[in-house]
Amino acid sequence: MVQLMLDGFGGDARKKPPGAPHPLGIECYHVNARFSRDLVDVGKFQGLKLFLVFWFCAQALWLRFRYGVKNFYYVPAPGKRVALYRDWLVMFLCRPFFKNVILHWHAAGLAQWLETETSLYSRAATYRLFRPVDLSIVLSHSVAADAEKLLSRRIHIVNCGIPDPCPDFVETILPRRQARFAARTKWLHGRTPDAAELDRAGHDPQIIKVLFLAHCMKEKGLADTLEAVALANAELRRTQAPVRLHLTVAGKFVSPADQMEFQRRIAQPDLQTESGGAAKSCVTYAGFVSGERKRNAFIESDCFCFPTYYGAESFGLVAVEAMAFGLPVVTTRWRSLTEMFPPDYPGLVAIQSPAEVAAALLKLAAQETGENLRENFLNRFTFPHYLEKLAEALHRVETKPV
Repeated sequence: MVQLMLDGFGGDARKKPPGAPHPLGIECYHVNARFSRDLVDVGKFQGLKLFLVFWFCAQALWLRFRYGVKNFYYVPAPGKRVALYRDWLVMFLCRPFFKNVILHWHAAGLAQWLETETSLYSRAATYRLFRPVDLSIVLSHSVAADAEKLLSRRIHIVNCGIPDPCPDFVETILPRRQARFAARTKWLHGRTPDAAELDRAGHDPQIIKVLFLAHCMKEKGLADTLEAVALANAELRRTQAPVRLHLTVAGKFVSPADQMEFQRRIAQPDLQTESGGAAKSCVTYAGFVSGERKRNAFIESDCFCFPTYYGAESFGLVAVEAMAFGLPVVTTRWRSLTEMFPPDYPGLVAIQSPAEVAAALLKLAAQETGENLRENFLNRFTFPHYLEKLAEALHRVETKPV
């Protein structure tokens, strides 16, 4: 998201020709302060990270005096001890030299973590080094507590947005999606699609293709998704429906233990189906996907499942991607996710509730084509809309707070 923002505002101002216009009136000077390679590294102590803190801060201070940059934009850490210490050091070294501090809260849960998992000394040090923050940008009402905890002078809500990954949705994706839905609903209601309907639906329309795409860990909802698929298929067998769910899991495992547990679980009988007289798994692991493979995973699926309760989850951007592809989404009432969907959306479930996930998967398979979620994406989560609202929020730091 930081890279998208930087590109949207015209890139690093040092690399642009003199006199080039600043899109939306924002001029960026960028320090690529990447401390971790992936989710596994976040919050872990490494000697290199300590050096990087001083190196990145030195770059920021050079920009402050070389180009007269007065506003310090920073993405704070989630509730992890080493990451918090890093943020203390960044604030201690940089804050005195900048007029305004802007925090963009892409992770969530810091406020609760400070109150429940840390000492009084840690809380006091955090308040002393951070507050009052001149501007906090949060992703929804549900995750504003972190900004409120640090007594931000201004809090501005800006939902994330992404470039449309399928501008040709109506021409290339929707017809197949509608045809598969029509055939599937006939089967679920005890009728048989005719030959023309099956031809339009393409390959294996009797298989409800469910996609899980995220870091492969329990807190992201992987275990609950596996249980839900097993429960849903058991219900379909009980009612003798001729359709079945097949789950594709895409993403990187955070730990070897998680991967071993995944392999053990998908080998169980309730996640096997009969094919040609032999047992076949109804779960496929696709590994990490990106680019065209990721796009195809969304296009070829019938439903997206993301029952997360991850502690640092703030927005669930992958759910926005699923909406952009017009996929029905089953997800949890967790943090911002509740605010992202239309009122009374039937795909929202309680956290750690595989039975509710299973029921929602079966309900959406028979009731939801996903077109309304595509409209929700176009109305609320496109990149131009996001960039405009973000620029409006950033300009607020130059005004007197209420």
